[in-house]
Amino acid sequence: MPVLKREQATDTGDPSGLPKLPVPPLQQTLDMYLKCMSHLIPQDQLKKTKAIVEKFGAPGGTGEFLQKKLLERSEQKANWVYDYWLEDMYLSNRLALPVNSSPVMVFPTQNFRSQSDTLRFAAHLISGVLEYKSLIDGRALPVDYARGQLAGKPLCMDQYNKVFTSYRLPGPKMDTLVAQKSTVMPEPEHIIVACKNQFFVLDVVINFRRLNEKDLYTQLERIRKMADIEEERLPPIGLLTSDGRTQWAEARSVLIKDSTNRDSLDMIERCLCLVCLDEPSGTELTDTNRALLMLHGGGTDKNGGNRWYDKPMQFVIGADGCCGVVCEHSPFEGIVLVQCTEYLLRYMRGSPSKLVRAASMSELPAPRRLRWKCSPDIQTFLKASADKLQRVVKNLDMNVNKFTGYGKEFIKRQKMSPDAYVQVALQLTFYRCHGHLVPTYESASIRRFQEGRVDNIRSSTPEALAFVKAMASSSKITDAEKMDLLRTAIKAQTNYTIQAITGMAIDNHLLGLREIAKELKLEKPELFSDTTYATSIHFILSTSQVPTTEEMFCCYGPVVPNGYGACYNPQKEHMIFCVSSFRESAETSSDLFVKTLEGCLKDMQDLCIKCNTEAKPSDSTERMDGTTKVMKNGSKS
Repeated sequence: MPVLKREQATDTGDPSGLPKLPVPPLQQTLDMYLKCMSHLIPQDQLKKTKAIVEKFGAPGGTGEFLQKKLLERSEQKANWVYDYWLEDMYLSNRLALPVNSSPVMVFPTQNFRSQSDTLRFAAHLISGVLEYKSLIDGRALPVDYARGQLAGKPLCMDQYNKVFTSYRLPGPKMDTLVAQKSTVMPEPEHIIVACKNQFFVLDVVINFRRLNEKDLYTQLERIRKMADIEEERLPPIGLLTSDGRTQWAEARSVLIKDSTNRDSLDMIERCLCLVCLDEPSGTELTDTNRALLMLHGGGTDKNGGNRWYDKPMQFVIGADGCCGVVCEHSPFEGIVLVQCTEYLLRYMRGSPSKLVRAASMSELPAPRRLRWKCSPDIQTFLKASADKLQRVVKNLDMNVNKFTGYGKEFIKRQKMSPDAYVQVALQLTFYRCHGHLVPTYESASIRRFQEGRVDNIRSSTPEALAFVKAMASSSKITDAEKMDLLRTAIKAQTNYTIQAITGMAIDNHLLGLREIAKELKLEKPELFSDTTYATSIHFILSTSQVPTTEEMFCCYGPVVPNGYGACYNPQKEHMIFCVSSFRESAETSSDLFVKTLEGCLKDMQDLCIKCNTEAKPSDSTERMDGTTKVMKNGSKS
């Protein structure tokens, strides 16, 4: 994902200056599809697929007809793929949101000495949220400009408008992304505070006045006290949102039969965001454990019920200092999450906590506890959701690793793109662990275009395969030859990246052709019922670069049962890798992957140093000396 730079302020909601996403030429996509898959499937299968592709792309054939329809669609819509992509990537996916879909941002551990420290931090953070929201509402956010490949282009700012105004509503077959339209007289704004699995309404605007930090602190203190009243406690309804989407839709349809529940749901669905005040988890707060706690709350016996996963932003503040953000991914990409959270961390560091003016508690109406009427059916749903979440907790295998051998500065000195270099390293790692390559997903921003979200960079290129085979070969391949293969693999990766960010990759295009055929009620083209197509979209390696300028990191789960999630954050002199997999898969191991990755990064560095003597590290610390010890939990000693 390209890093961003910021420039002058411009209207954030006006995409009119941006071009429309192009529809790539049909033959170009079909040729690239075969090139991307030719080395990843058996030869007899490839032969069959080539015939299917040729038939699909033949003059006057199905492909040409669907291409014409896509071109017509692109004339009528701001972005021809947006709706198709949103449904395919998120809304029609029936898997539970935690781990499978919702990425998290993990903050540095906070040193809270008392409950008042925790609430002070929460009040300060909420003030920052309100400040950031007023920038979005006032269209005063500076426009993002692309960095990395083809730097300097302005990017679509549309996603920012959904950060505090959208909600993912569960449906039996497909979810709906609900976006609130602002009215002339908006209703009083509120956030929802989750505490001990209870939900409270915290109005942040009262009598047209935005609450200051002291008021927010006072209200949070009251909420904390209300949450402590044992006899008032209600079942952990938030657990329902952690279940599969169809199950949650079914439970919700039972919940809304009661007017009390309808009112409570309405308050949550219309709130700006959630602030989750978590209980101490009782675990050592290593990077890996904090990532796990952020992804699933530790399950029902910890903070798993202290969430509402349908809301885009949940700010988690643990009494033990475990803090971060859980993000519902359908309204916006990771970079928007990064920009928002970095703003908040800078705000909290730069503006001292304003808890000076004493406010009399009687001035403020008390926060309101949301009530729930739980029928026996709802209790049954809750039990099933709790069991499912426990299985998710047991299943997730996570390793967060700070690789200190070198960082992006060393890679840049080799005149290579750090992102392309890391992608090739991930291919080498997978090959060493599994002996073959697989279809790989790396998200590429297409925000250069109106309403642009992402397309896919297919990193398991034929050139990457040639390099990883050479590195594994026992035959007499010279270092100079290996170096040439590395440079060729990095060039292929960089070229694909440029194609993807300029709207010329294959995944969105193939999706568009598939979906428009379905929309026109045509028989499914053979291209999309072919085994090769199913293999091509089963992403065993799902990767993303999420660089930060603040001390924090992003992570997520795998997207398939036998896959890996690999999120990385390259810094000047180190790189953070967050690798996830599922314990239930006999094929995967996050610890083995990370250990192998460290070896691959060292071997690639050794190769660069041997072949580019002028690019030796400037000091002894930049080279791995083999003394870094990785502990079981993924932290370093």
